[in-house]
Amino acid sequence: MAERIAEEKVNEIRQAVDIVDVISDYVQLKKQGRNYFGLCPFHGESTPSFSVSPDKQIFHCFGCGAGGNAFSFLMDLEGYSFQEAAMKLADKGNIKLDIDASSVSVRKSVPPDIEQMLEAHELLRKFYHHLLVNTKDGQHALEYLLGRGFTMESIEKFQIGYSLNSWDFVLNFLTKRKFPLPVIEKAGLIIKREKDGKYFDRFRDRIMFPIFDRGGQTIAFSGRSLGADEPKYLNSPETAIFNKSKILYNFHLARPQMKKLQQATLFEGFADVIAADRASVENGVATMGTSLTEDHVSVLKRNVQSITICYDSDHAGIEAAWRAGNMLSEAEMHVRIALMPDGMDPDDYIGQFGEEKFRKEVIDASVTLMTFKLQYYKRGKRLHDEGDRLRYIEEVLAEISKLDNAVERDHYLRHLANEFTLSLEALKEQLKQKSFAEKRNTSRENKVAKIQLQPITKANQLKPAYYTAERRLIAHMLRNSDIAFKVQERLQGNAFNIDEHQAIITYLLGYYENGHSPDPSAFIDFIQDEKLKRVVANIEMMLINEELSEQELMDYMKQVFNYQKMLKIKEKMIEEKEAERQGDFVKAAQIAMEIIQLRKSL
Repeated sequence: MAERIAEEKVNEIRQAVDIVDVISDYVQLKKQGRNYFGLCPFHGESTPSFSVSPDKQIFHCFGCGAGGNAFSFLMDLEGYSFQEAAMKLADKGNIKLDIDASSVSVRKSVPPDIEQMLEAHELLRKFYHHLLVNTKDGQHALEYLLGRGFTMESIEKFQIGYSLNSWDFVLNFLTKRKFPLPVIEKAGLIIKREKDGKYFDRFRDRIMFPIFDRGGQTIAFSGRSLGADEPKYLNSPETAIFNKSKILYNFHLARPQMKKLQQATLFEGFADVIAADRASVENGVATMGTSLTEDHVSVLKRNVQSITICYDSDHAGIEAAWRAGNMLSEAEMHVRIALMPDGMDPDDYIGQFGEEKFRKEVIDASVTLMTFKLQYYKRGKRLHDEGDRLRYIEEVLAEISKLDNAVERDHYLRHLANEFTLSLEALKEQLKQKSFAEKRNTSRENKVAKIQLQPITKANQLKPAYYTAERRLIAHMLRNSDIAFKVQERLQGNAFNIDEHQAIITYLLGYYENGHSPDPSAFIDFIQDEKLKRVVANIEMMLINEELSEQELMDYMKQVFNYQKMLKIKEKMIEEKEAERQGDFVKAAQIAMEIIQLRKSL
C-alpha cells in the first residue's frame, strides 16, 4: 500500500514549486498578459490554446478541456500516481519527503503484454551493451566502432551494444526468463518462419542502437551490419510501443539542451546525431528512417522556437530538407539550414574535417530557409539562359511574396535585383501584382470556409444565460468564501441547474467548512472527480469583475431561478392541457392562474 503524504507536506510542495516551471519542462510557454500560453500536450493543435496561470497555479486547455494543477498535470501526462507526482515536485522544489520510494504506488496500470515488451527491450539493451564493451564476443564490433571515430563516452551515453551472431540466442534468453513467445514476436525481437512456424532472432551480428521514448524507456532497436550484409541498417518494426512517425531519436537526452537554447538541430539519422554530439552539438534529434511528420513537428514546436536542419547534401537529402523546412516554417517556427559539401553527411564531414570545423563552418554557418530556397531553385538551371533565368526569378518572387516581414521581402528583392542587374521598382511592381492575386484567391477561399464553419462555431459558443450565470457565481465563490456562503443562503435549499456545477459548490462549501482558504490549486486537489477538476480549471480562467456587487449577484441568482421557473411553467402547461382533455375546466383555470403568476415573477 502506498505511503500517505501529509496534507501539510503537500501544501509545502505546492507553495515551493511554480506550475510554470513544471509545465515548461514539457511545453514551450510564452507570456501573454498575466498568463502563459503554449501548444497543448494532451492533443494535437497548431494554434496555442493551452493556458497556464502563475497567480492561480493552474492550467487549462480551451481546446480539449484538460485542466488542473501541477500535480494533476504530471499525473495526466506521465501517468504518475499522486505520490509519484508529489515526489517529482518535491525533488524539483528541494522539499524533503520522508517516505520510502519503494512504497509509492506504481504508475497507471498498462496491459501486461505492453509491460513485458518494455521489460524485454530494457533487458536486451543492457545485455547488448555489456556484450559490446565487456566481452570477447563483442570485441570486433567495439574495434569497428572505435575505428569509425566513436568514443567510449559516446558508446556509454547512447548505450550502443552488439547482438551475437546467433539465430536463437535472444529467443532462448527471453523465454528462459518467462517472456511469452507471442509477446516477444509482437515486440519485433524475433520472427516466425512461415514454412515451419519456428522462431528466430531478428538481430544477428549487428551493432545495436537502442531507441528510447521521451521518458528514456527502451522501445526499439536499430542494428547496423558490420560488413556488406544487407540491409545496412535493420530497424525494429512498428509495434504497440514503437511508432516511428512519432519518435525522435535522442529526444530524451537532447531535451534539456533544447530547452536551454530554445533551439534544436534536426538530422536524418542517429549516426549523425551521435557524431554531432561529439562535436558538442547536444541538442540533436533525428527521425527514425522516415520523413518528418506532423507529429514530429508538433513535438518540436511544443519544446523549441527554432530548428536548424542538417541533412545529407545529396539529392535526397536536399529534397528532404526542402520538405521539412516548409513544414516547420508553416508551423511558424524559425528555420535555418546547415549546408555541407556535395555528397557528404554530418558523420562523414566530422570524420574528415573534425568536430570544431563542423560546429563552426556547418552548424554556426547555417543559412536562413529563404537563402536555402534561392540555392534550391538554381539547381538544374542554366542561369545564363534567358528562359531559365526568367523562370528562376518567377519562382523566387513567388517565395518572397509568402514572407510576412516587410524588411525580409525588401532584402531578398534587392538581392535578386543586384544578382541579375534588374530594376528594383520593376520587381516590386511584379511582387505587388502577385501578392494581390494571391490575397484575392485566399480571401475567396476564406469566405467559403467562413460560410461553411459559421453555424458550427456559433452553436459551440452560445450557452444559456443560466449556464453562464452559474459559472460566474462559481468563479466568485472560488475567490471568496463569504460569497460562497452568501450564494448558499440565497439558494434557500435549491440546487444549481447543471449537475456538475452543483457538485463543485458542494465540494467548495465542504472545502471552506474544513477551514481552508481560497486557493484554486489546493481546491483542485480537494476534489475527487477528475472531470470536475477540469471544469474548475476552466471556470478559474474566466475573466470576472474583482468585486461582486449586490446587483450583479441578484442578476445571476435571477437567471438561476428563472430557468427553474421556466421548467415549472412547462410542467404546468402540460398539466393544464391534461385537465382540459379530461373536462376539468376549473382545475385548468387554476393552473392557468399559476402559470400567469410564474411568468410575472420572471
